[in-house]
Amino acid sequence: MKLLRVGTAGAERPALLDRDGTLRDLSGIVPDIDGELLADASALARVRAAAGTPGVLPALDPAGLRIGPPLGRIGKIVCIGLNYHDHAAEAGAAIPAEPILFLKAPDTVVGPDDTVLVPRGSRKTDWEVELAVVIGRTARYLESAEEGLAHVAGYATAHDVSEREFQIERGGTWDKGKNCETFNPLGPWLVTADEVPDPQALPVRLWVNGELKQNGTTADQIFPVGEVVRYLSHFMTLYPGDVVNTGTPAGVAMGQPDPKPYLTAGDVVELEVEGLGRQRQQLKSA
Repeated sequence: MKLLRVGTAGAERPALLDRDGTLRDLSGIVPDIDGELLADASALARVRAAAGTPGVLPALDPAGLRIGPPLGRIGKIVCIGLNYHDHAAEAGAAIPAEPILFLKAPDTVVGPDDTVLVPRGSRKTDWEVELAVVIGRTARYLESAEEGLAHVAGYATAHDVSEREFQIERGGTWDKGKNCETFNPLGPWLVTADEVPDPQALPVRLWVNGELKQNGTTADQIFPVGEVVRYLSHFMTLYPGDVVNTGTPAGVAMGQPDPKPYLTAGDVVELEVEGLGRQRQQLKSA
């Protein structure tokens, strides 16, 4: 299923994109798309049954309707750094022996087409297209990558916007350059795991002002999705509705020759993970 949330920020309602491309209202079936729903097999079964029965779900007119993040009440966002071989190479970094972890605050999440704000004082705002993993079952001390995949509810497109000066040159952890407002556009859809048979076979692409900048594949990930979830479960408990951003391929501004083409107000970024939907953001000054 392709699950999404539509409406004004803070007042989104649950919806579904059916196989014919028609937007359907789910608010009569479930109150929201969130961890509580994803952990409730019977509620998900009701959604599937309604989606498969003609006339049950009202159609929504998408004209002028904002698409919000496809997941509400996110618990935490765990991110994996340097998780593509080609990105580690462009950064001049050694291949990590273990996943590199950092956190993003859930309040960085915005809709897939919402405005992204360039922070005040920023000189190095950068782009990163990523595969986001949404957890559907509580994960603690998992023993295998197969178990890790079994705890995934679905997948989404994510934009891990980053400010490199804040991240690298200002001391402390990466979190400084990762948690500015609007720095995690998510969506448009949460695609359930049954419709993504191989998360390691997904093309990922990003354009800036119409120019292709990133053109990779999740096959190049150093630590695949199942292993990432297994690994994380030994350092923290993952709960339904948590999100894992799994890293970005080569092509970020930081990895390009000087003068590096960092983002500024007025730029337009478009990105997609194939099968998970496309995003478009215009940048403005904070």
